[in-house]
Amino acid sequence: MTFDTELVGKIGSMALIDKASNMLDYTLLARISRELKPGYIWITSGAAETGRLDYIMRNGRELNIGTEDAKTDYAAQGQAILMSTYRQFVDSRYSLRQVLVEHQHFNDDAKREHLKSLLLRCKEQNAIPIINYNDAVSTEESRRFEIQSLKAKKVKAVECVDNDETAAQIACLVRAKHLIILTSTDGIYKDSKNPDTLIEEINGKDVYELLDNITACENYCNGASRAGANGAKAKLEYVKEAVKIGTEVIIAQAKHTIADLVSGKAKATRIRVR
Repeated sequence: MTFDTELVGKIGSMALIDKASNMLDYTLLARISRELKPGYIWITSGAAETGRLDYIMRNGRELNIGTEDAKTDYAAQGQAILMSTYRQFVDSRYSLRQVLVEHQHFNDDAKREHLKSLLLRCKEQNAIPIINYNDAVSTEESRRFEIQSLKAKKVKAVECVDNDETAAQIACLVRAKHLIILTSTDGIYKDSKNPDTLIEEINGKDVYELLDNITACENYCNGASRAGANGAKAKLEYVKEAVKIGTEVIIAQAKHTIADLVSGKAKATRIRVR
């Protein structure tokens, strides 16, 4: 099977935060950044949470405004911090490019093609794209209205309600060989309270059996790591589109290196056709 991109990776908000110090985990972000190279596409969550923590540090309090407006303002503040941190630690030989996407970029053929061309050019131009959803300009209300309009036309709509979906859609767009989703856990569990129940492999003899087995594993998933997140069940649902094109999906804890995850050395849930 032929792939156009070696790897698409995504890290979640909670995996990026050092809970002990209540700030961005700079050590983790530095390690990840040093592994990034042309041919990799990286999706980063964490702009709103990073911006929130930075605002509190500088002002001693949270914003006293509505939740939607606060998310907008925090995300705008956090994006600058995230990108400057990635730029600080990514190999200086490589260009770094910020790409902010919205659901509309996946639901319009011309915009999808434009985004695809941009991402595929990066490797030949010695650049690494860092992608995030553009929370600073896209409100939940406007997104919901636009998605409902598409569904009313009986069009299958990409919502990008979180960056797990964004990552899966990017993997499909650029035909990625590997899709790595980094979280605060080791992967998918039969019992989230029992670490010994990690499901290390979800596979099937073909795509159809694999999709059935993914659906079966969704029954084990409940809850999410933070308010507003969709949890493990949603991750499994989102990655179905990627496995259909032959992408190997790896869901793992952010403490592991990309190299160890791709090689199979690190503990994870791996989703693939046998």
